[in-house]
Amino acid sequence: MYVKSLRLYSFLPVLATVSMLAYAYYVQYVDYLDPCPLCLVQRLVILIIGILFLLTFIYPPQYIFRKVFAVLITLTSIVGVLVSANHVRLQHLPADEVPACGPGLSYMLDTLPLGEVFKNLFTGSGECAEITWRFLGLSMPTWTLITFVGFIIYTLIWTKLKKS
Repeated sequence: MYVKSLRLYSFLPVLATVSMLAYAYYVQYVDYLDPCPLCLVQRLVILIIGILFLLTFIYPPQYIFRKVFAVLITLTSIVGVLVSANHVRLQHLPADEVPACGPGLSYMLDTLPLGEVFKNLFTGSGECAEITWRFLGLSMPTWTLITFVGFIIYTLIWTKLKKS
């Protein structure tokens, strides 16, 4: 598909990631909904996707390097899909199978080795199973899962774009 400017198509996902992060911080600091460890990992993945697209906006890559960026963005989005899917799975577990709540992130960073902190962040805890926010009947992790799949599809289309 031929387009006049590739920069616009690099800027749209930057705008989407900034909007998502802005809303996440709004919910955290205005609505006082503290994020669980898996939510923090999902925010980090969204930030990385936004930075990668921002780099392609600032320095529009040629065809081969756009493929490299597309692979990086797709792999990052797949990590986001896996984390979000695990989060959704935790939210749908029966109450007796939900893991116990773990310590807070600041405590883990102060006391545990970094590898253990990452393991705890990616596996989630009981607080990750709690659903405290819904939009159109879907929880926030479900919406981020949909968004990460959308980023994968968008990236595949973005790779095929050619400047006219």
